Amino acid sequence: MAATPPVCDFGQSAPDFSLPGTDGKTYTLGDISGPNGTLVMFICNHCPYVLAVLDRILRDARDLQKLGIGVVAISANDVTTHPQDGPAQMAELATEMHFPFPYLYDETQQVARAYDAVCTPDFFGYNADGKLQYRGRLDASRREAGPADLKRDLYDAMKKIAETGQGPRDQTPSMGCSIKWKTSA
Repeated sequence: MAATPPVCDFGQSAPDFSLPGTDGKTYTLGDISGPNGTLVMFICNHCPYVLAVLDRILRDARDLQKLGIGVVAISANDVTTHPQDGPAQMAELATEMHFPFPYLYDETQQVARAYDAVCTPDFFGYNADGKLQYRGRLDASRREAGPADLKRDLYDAMKKIAETGQGPRDQTPSMGCSIKWKTSA
C-alpha cells in the first residue's frame, strides 16, 4: 500500500545526520547543505514510484544544484526484506544513473525516523536557514510517470525557496511505497 506523508511542518529544523555514501565517504547535513537551501530525499532502488520518475528526480536535482540547493538521497529500507536496496545495489544504481548527489544508506533507520519519512519518494525541502519549507511531491506522476509536460512541483517549490526562503503554502503530498521498517526482535 502506498503511503502519503503528512503536510509540511513549516519551520521545523532539518535533523543532522552522519551516514555512509555509495562513494565510500561519510556525509553530514552540513556537507550537503547548499547556500540557498537543501533537498533531502528518501528513495530506494526497488520502489516502482521512484523508478518511474528517477530520470525526473535526477533532472530536478541537477537544476536545483545550479540554483545553490544542496541535494542528497537517503535509502532507509530494511535490507533483510528488500536486499535490492542494500549498499552494493545502491552504489550500482548511483553509478549507472550518474547520480549528481550523494546517495546515503541509513542502516539503523534513525535518520528516516528523525525526518518522519514515510514513503519513497519522500521530499524535504529546507531554506538556507535549515527550516522546512516543502514536503510535497515531485510532480503529479504516480506509479507510472505522467506526461513529460507535468508541472514540476518540487522544482518550482525549491526555486521559490532559493529565491525567497519561503515555500508555497499549497502543497500536494508525495505518494509512494512505504518505507520498509525493521521489525523489532
